Amino acid sequence: MTTTTSSLEGKVAFISGASRGIGAGMAECFAQAGLCLILCSRTPPIFESSDSVIARSLDARDEKGLDELVELAEQRFGGIDLWVNNAGVLDPIQPVRDVSLADFREHIDINLTGVFVGSRAYVRHLRRLEREGVLINVSSGAAWNPYAGWGAYCAGKAGVERLTEVIAVEEAAAGLRAYSIAPGVVDTAMQTRIRESTPEDFPDVEHFRERKRDSAFNSARYVAEEFLAIAFDPSRRPEMVEVRLEDEGAAGSTDAPKDAA
Repeated sequence: MTTTTSSLEGKVAFISGASRGIGAGMAECFAQAGLCLILCSRTPPIFESSDSVIARSLDARDEKGLDELVELAEQRFGGIDLWVNNAGVLDPIQPVRDVSLADFREHIDINLTGVFVGSRAYVRHLRRLEREGVLINVSSGAAWNPYAGWGAYCAGKAGVERLTEVIAVEEAAAGLRAYSIAPGVVDTAMQTRIRESTPEDFPDVEHFRERKRDSAFNSARYVAEEFLAIAFDPSRRPEMVEVRLEDEGAAGSTDAPKDAA
């Protein structure tokens, strides 16, 4: 990342799902870079509120709660420069024939409706303040590749891709840059859940167990630094809305990562 820490001092970023995994890693990295943070997650975020942090235990689907959080952020920090919709779930991990309608609806409500609610809140914030900004919706290789046992997850992430494309078209003239970014495989609680799956529910499970044995992961810090570069380094601005991060340490490779996040 060529963006200097000093150039990020005072920037403001929102992160959902900021209690663990990639979200917590982003919060730590962004804070060290000097950003002010707005954090939310269903369980308490990694940081408590302070002069430079607003932290709330909040479901990203909570429209009213999110609007109130944005209003508080405007009063405290002014405009939000970067908005990351990161909150999401993996379950149910089962063949579509075995997935209950209730479980499928809940999954889509979290992984797709939650992104819609957050994206809309940010777009309205930017238009209200008449300012530019960057929206990043966390995607996955599952948006492009079908994985047996991940019907809900693949469908939800594919929806995130197209929703982000629409927002990018609608809001470009107003100064919003919108991206859906697949971070690659990061060893989070979600990966632990994947490795605990049975081959009957998830036939590709052994591949992810091999990744654990080989420690073949992207780090949360690497993902966070890439997000900051994409958001704030003009030389790193992607031409496409959909972005797939390279495997960490493989800079310059022409081979895109093929695994889901």
